[in-house]
Amino acid sequence: MARAFIFVLDSFGIGSAPDAAAFGDEGSDTFGHIAAACAAGGGDRAGLRSGPLDLPNLMSLGLGEAAAIASGRKAGHGKRTGFFGAAEEISTGKDTPSGHWEIAAVPVPFQWGYFPEKIPALPAALSEAVTREAKLPGILGDCHASGTEIIARLGEEHLRTGKPILYTSADSVLQIAAHETHFGLERLYALCKTARRLVDPLNIGRVIARPFVGETAEAFERTANRRDFAVPPPEPTLLDRLVQRGSKVIGIGKIGDIFAHQGVSEVRKASGNMALFDASLGAMDDAGDGDLVFANFVDFDTLFGHRRDIPGYAAALEAFDGRLPEAFAKLRKGDLLLLTADHGCDPSWHGTDHTRERVPILGTGPGLKAEDVGLRRSYADIGETVAEHLGLAHGRHGTSFYSAIAGNA
Repeated sequence: MARAFIFVLDSFGIGSAPDAAAFGDEGSDTFGHIAAACAAGGGDRAGLRSGPLDLPNLMSLGLGEAAAIASGRKAGHGKRTGFFGAAEEISTGKDTPSGHWEIAAVPVPFQWGYFPEKIPALPAALSEAVTREAKLPGILGDCHASGTEIIARLGEEHLRTGKPILYTSADSVLQIAAHETHFGLERLYALCKTARRLVDPLNIGRVIARPFVGETAEAFERTANRRDFAVPPPEPTLLDRLVQRGSKVIGIGKIGDIFAHQGVSEVRKASGNMALFDASLGAMDDAGDGDLVFANFVDFDTLFGHRRDIPGYAAALEAFDGRLPEAFAKLRKGDLLLLTADHGCDPSWHGTDHTRERVPILGTGPGLKAEDVGLRRSYADIGETVAEHLGLAHGRHGTSFYSAIAGNA
């Protein structure tokens, strides 16, 4: 049997989706705008990076061609080392769970619940229930906000009063920030579990624990102990199908949280893209025939996309690209490595939210063909391709392109 590895570059979109205007994102292009900024000197930062965006391994796989496909341009015909294409999302949101579930061949057919962009953002009944059931002195925030900004603004008051910071965004999410030691990490997790139950009737996709440390606004820093409390996917995903068969699914980073720990045999956490890459390499060593390693590289999104940091995003891409030969070297006959994204988060865009974009499909493996797989009309095509590669029967959603790349694998 074969093995498969899916690496998700969280938020690495490659051009606005056909319905981007409905999200206020028409013209967004995470990759394109980063590359353009770097070419014009806007990606330079002393001590970090300078010059044009340099991604030799991703470009060799076909990133440039994938971006052309995503933008409606004809892809070039240069020799590539991997297969390439682009995919657009049919799920109703541009959030992390929707993107990952659809990659795993289960699009989201329903509308998530959202909190209005006003103050207070949360329904009074919800705020009162959270305060009462968790025995809190009250809450802070209760608005749409960037996580780093609101912690800097309200963190000292949180330390004085013991009130946690609750906030949201354009995503279907309730985030709760609290100090790891003064408030307590386990207490924060317990609070999030309470909030998870209370927001279920509102169809909110995730409750996210956002622990931080530090004693002053200047020193506050979020830690790696984030935890997502998500609703489970609406039907069995690629991950569930593999586990049911008896295969192992190793989730790297926040994959376990995203799938509500359904269909994930083992979770391996790490802090930062490079540590996540190390964990992914270790999982590649440990994966057996028929297994899947599913990794999320979150820094692109949380540290650079949401913070609208073009040089930081560019440097993170270059660092990731530089590690890819290590993953290539671990591929053996019958393996498939596929790189993609779950949505966009254009660091040149207005606001701090995700952007509705098409995403890249890049992949390779011994014996696989270097083919143009074109524009896929659902991320679910990715999941069904991996399913076919791993010998699973076809699922309900998506169309596999495995026959186009199979070659002598």
